Amino acid sequence: MNAFFIIILAIVLAGALLAFVRFLKGPTVADRVVALDTMSIIVTSALVLIGFLLERYIYLDVSLVYAVLGFIGVIIIARYLEGGI
Repeated sequence: MNAFFIIILAIVLAGALLAFVRFLKGPTVADRVVALDTMSIIVTSALVLIGFLLERYIYLDVSLVYAVLGFIGVIIIARYLEGGI
Protein backbone atom coordinates (compact mmCIF):
# COMPACT_ATOMS: atom_id res chain seq x y z
CA MET A 1 0.00 0.00 0.00
CA ASN A 2 2.88 2.38 0.66
CA ALA A 3 4.17 1.94 -2.90
CA PHE A 4 0.76 3.01 -4.19
CA PHE A 5 0.83 6.22 -2.11
CA ILE A 6 4.39 6.96 -3.22
CA ILE A 7 3.44 6.59 -6.90
CA ILE A 8 0.39 8.83 -6.43
CA LEU A 9 2.52 11.38 -4.56
CA ALA A 10 5.05 11.41 -7.41
CA ILE A 11 2.25 12.08 -9.91
CA VAL A 12 0.86 14.87 -7.71
CA LEU A 13 4.29 16.48 -7.37
CA ALA A 14 4.79 16.27 -11.15
CA GLY A 15 1.52 18.18 -11.51
CA ALA A 16 2.80 20.80 -9.06
CA LEU A 17 5.95 21.17 -11.15
CA LEU A 18 3.89 21.69 -14.31
CA ALA A 19 1.72 24.28 -12.54
CA PHE A 20 4.88 26.06 -11.37
CA VAL A 21 6.14 26.21 -14.95
CA ARG A 22 2.83 27.77 -15.98
CA PHE A 23 3.17 30.22 -13.09
CA LEU A 24 6.57 31.33 -14.39
CA LYS A 25 5.65 31.45 -18.09
CA GLY A 26 2.07 32.70 -17.84
CA PRO A 27 1.59 35.45 -20.39
CA THR A 28 -1.06 37.23 -18.36
CA VAL A 29 -1.57 37.89 -14.68
CA ALA A 30 -4.80 35.87 -14.72
CA ASP A 31 -2.87 32.80 -15.95
CA ARG A 32 -0.44 33.21 -13.08
CA VAL A 33 -3.24 33.52 -10.51
CA VAL A 34 -4.90 30.35 -11.83
CA ALA A 35 -1.55 28.54 -11.73
CA LEU A 36 -1.01 29.71 -8.16
CA ASP A 37 -4.45 28.43 -7.17
CA THR A 38 -3.72 25.13 -8.90
CA MET A 39 -0.45 24.79 -7.01
CA SER A 40 -2.27 25.50 -3.76
CA ILE A 41 -4.77 22.72 -4.44
CA ILE A 42 -2.02 20.31 -5.46
CA VAL A 43 0.04 21.04 -2.34
CA THR A 44 -3.06 20.52 -0.21
CA SER A 45 -3.62 17.11 -1.75
CA ALA A 46 0.07 16.27 -1.33
CA LEU A 47 -0.16 17.11 2.37
CA VAL A 48 -3.14 14.79 2.73
CA LEU A 49 -1.25 12.00 0.96
CA ILE A 50 1.81 12.54 3.13
CA GLY A 51 -0.39 12.42 6.22
CA PHE A 52 -1.83 9.06 5.18
CA LEU A 53 1.57 7.74 4.14
CA LEU A 54 3.24 8.64 7.45
CA GLU A 55 0.09 7.92 9.49
CA ARG A 56 0.35 11.36 11.07
CA TYR A 57 -3.11 12.83 10.88
CA ILE A 58 -2.01 16.29 11.97
CA TYR A 59 -1.16 16.85 8.30
CA LEU A 60 -4.89 16.74 7.55
CA ASP A 61 -5.45 19.72 9.84
CA VAL A 62 -2.51 21.55 8.31
CA SER A 63 -3.83 20.88 4.81
CA LEU A 64 -7.27 22.19 5.78
CA VAL A 65 -5.80 25.44 7.11
CA TYR A 66 -3.57 25.74 4.03
CA ALA A 67 -6.58 25.26 1.73
CA VAL A 68 -8.59 27.95 3.49
CA LEU A 69 -5.69 30.42 3.42
CA GLY A 70 -5.04 29.64 -0.24
CA PHE A 71 -8.68 30.27 -1.10
CA ILE A 72 -8.72 33.57 0.76
CA GLY A 73 -5.47 34.60 -0.92
CA VAL A 74 -6.80 33.92 -4.40
CA ILE A 75 -10.00 35.85 -3.63
CA ILE A 76 -7.94 38.82 -2.42
CA ILE A 77 -5.72 38.75 -5.51
CA ALA A 78 -8.77 38.53 -7.81
CA ARG A 79 -10.43 41.47 -6.06
CA TYR A 80 -7.23 43.48 -6.36
CA LEU A 81 -6.90 42.73 -10.08
CA GLU A 82 -10.52 43.65 -10.61
CA GLY A 83 -9.93 46.99 -8.88
CA GLY A 84 -12.32 46.35 -6.01
CA ILE A 85 -9.94 47.10 -3.15
